[in-house]
Amino acid sequence: MKRIGVLSDTHGTLPQQVFSFFDQCDELWHAGDLGPDVLEPLRTFKPVRAVYGNMDNFSLHYELPQTDLFRCEGLKVMMTHIGGWPEHYPAPILKLLQEEKPDIFVCGHSHILKVMYDKQLNLLHINPGAAGRQGFHKVGTLVRFTIDGTPKDLEVLDFPKFGN
Repeated sequence: MKRIGVLSDTHGTLPQQVFSFFDQCDELWHAGDLGPDVLEPLRTFKPVRAVYGNMDNFSLHYELPQTDLFRCEGLKVMMTHIGGWPEHYPAPILKLLQEEKPDIFVCGHSHILKVMYDKQLNLLHINPGAAGRQGFHKVGTLVRFTIDGTPKDLEVLDFPKFGN
């Protein structure tokens, strides 16, 4: 059993809620657009898996993958930054999802929190929204859940975009 914290679109800002909400998590997954000075504090806090986003600088492009495929507690996970959502996946992402058949698909980019089950591809789609201050979103959002055979006990935290 593992507790997973999921975030995206920090754009260089790490709100204090990241550390309190993810305190009991075993690892963190960041779905891109980290921005400067975010990765190292996260790595100091918890083990981190991350992909680079379209706004990340080239040093992160060299350090992080664009798409990460991995296993967690027996489940196959695919994570990328720009991934769309069920029935609205970009063609290259849809092809990769069909080939790889992940159990969980995590993406960011939209700044819109969206957690839904994709019945056609038989996967859990998670977009944690945006945790940073940059963008049109009104509140910051974070997601955490447990993997214990299946994903369960999913929780969402929303907090003021400009608050601490």
